[in-house]
Amino acid sequence: MDYLLVVFGGLLVIVGIIGCIVPALPGPPLSYVGILLFHFTRWGDLSGKLLIWLAIFTVAVTVMDYILPIWATKKLGGTKRGVWGSTIGLFLGLFIFPPWGIIIGPFLGAFIGEMTLKNDSDKALRSAIGSFIGFLLGTGAKFAVSGVILYYFVSGLFFV
Repeated sequence: MDYLLVVFGGLLVIVGIIGCIVPALPGPPLSYVGILLFHFTRWGDLSGKLLIWLAIFTVAVTVMDYILPIWATKKLGGTKRGVWGSTIGLFLGLFIFPPWGIIIGPFLGAFIGEMTLKNDSDKALRSAIGSFIGFLLGTGAKFAVSGVILYYFVSGLFFV
């Protein structure tokens, strides 16, 4: 049973890392479930305190991932159309031009969304830059948490 938990836990941690980029997959929560499965094996000597902190960071970055792009877009003058354009651009970019579409899509989506509201390319560009910055911040935070979880999984499995 331990081997099965380790395999499923490892798969979830890997899918969690992938989920940091793919918007349809909740990356850090999947990684956290993977480390929980690992915890219940004979190799999973993780403290309860560590698991609580990882859970707190997992919830925090998951919530931040939804808030940061909106916040950054609005901070740089974006409107609801820019936010919606950014979100639509993210999904379209994922499927039309992966993996670069994930980066280019939100930027172009926010720009186009703002341009449909008012024909001010300077404001639209600022909004698009805000969307891009928010996306990068959210993705970086997800990678950081999922990377820490991966570290504890690998170190617990091979170096204990």
